[in-house]
Amino acid sequence: MRVGILGPLEIVVDGVVVEVGGSRLRALLTVLALGEGRIVPTERLIDDLWESAPPAGAPNALQSLVSRLRAAVGRDVVESHPTGYRLNAEVDAREFERRVREARRQDPATRAAGLGQALAMWRGPALADVAGASFAAAPIARLEGLRRTAVEERLGADLELGRHTEAVPELQALVAADPLNENLAVLLIRALYGAGRQADALAAFDSAQRALDDQLGVQPSQELAQVQLAVLRHELDLSAAHETPTNLKAHLTSFIGRDDDLDRVAGLLGESRLVTLTGPGGAGKTRLSLEAALRVRERMPDGVWLVELAPITDPAEIPHAVLAALGLRELAVLTARGRVAPAETDPAERLSLALRNKRILIVLDNCEHLVGPAARLADRILADCPQVRILATSREPLGINGETLWPVESLELPAEAAA
Repeated sequence: MRVGILGPLEIVVDGVVVEVGGSRLRALLTVLALGEGRIVPTERLIDDLWESAPPAGAPNALQSLVSRLRAAVGRDVVESHPTGYRLNAEVDAREFERRVREARRQDPATRAAGLGQALAMWRGPALADVAGASFAAAPIARLEGLRRTAVEERLGADLELGRHTEAVPELQALVAADPLNENLAVLLIRALYGAGRQADALAAFDSAQRALDDQLGVQPSQELAQVQLAVLRHELDLSAAHETPTNLKAHLTSFIGRDDDLDRVAGLLGESRLVTLTGPGGAGKTRLSLEAALRVRERMPDGVWLVELAPITDPAEIPHAVLAALGLRELAVLTARGRVAPAETDPAERLSLALRNKRILIVLDNCEHLVGPAARLADRILADCPQVRILATSREPLGINGETLWPVESLELPAEAAA
């Protein structure tokens, strides 16, 4: 069962839309959906449904409502517990939040597409059926706030991609509806300037300044003022420069003794699209690979991603591990022609589609127990995605065409006179 609360209440069971009549019954389903898969206490349900005027025998009245709801959607959907009830169903609001989180980890193009797909889930105002209920005020404010933030982030990603002219009409409408939102004003000014409309960009700043002064009696924020000054000086940076996305964590210790190895591996990554660090267990292959990945990070605008294969025992899970590391396990991806490849697509195919036009480095760590499957996946990615590079660590080579090997040996003791 799937429950939609991003708009009028919608219930879909086994692909069929189910009508649930009665405002109180629909309110009960909404409160359970807001429980996010947790048990909602009986007392809270009574307070939310009847507010300050619960009927005599309220627990029995609630039980009657639950029975009616089960008759409409199925008994297993509403689970009974000693302290309350739990909804066993997918909820679109939770999926929306999950998609937004995943999209935020991506490069601008994938981020814009992912946020666009998440926002497309909205069918109207949040919790439209219970908009006047006291219990709905806080969830509505939260969901609508998340929606506004996602819209701003999508437009910001569009501007990073140079889509200034296309973004102007939407931003103008948003600013007109919310003239005190300085984030939107900054985005509109950047879009107008990027579209070659400097005078309109300055006029947009003047409008924002007047709205802030007239309605709040405050001056523009430092960010808004700096954008205006940059427009006046023709110094507004419109490049798509952004911090390279990565899942590499900061190290807590220094890295010593392998300067030559580090220089050579970083150089090999500029010459070869597949570099494999080989050597016995404990030689330091993983740490060397991570330091080398950080060294070349600036060359990889679409990210540097670590895929840890040590915990994996089933070869079929390797593509899923790569998808998860890149944040693409649940997020649909765009093909080279702009078509959407759904999450049900073969995972190796989804990887090829997602990475086809990306300049990205994938670190496949600890391949030795899965050499054959890891080699086949690496071979496919490198064949389908001409700008992807792979840095692997393994006790033995992957053994595919184009592989460059770098043996990692145990560290030598320092000289006796070393500090």
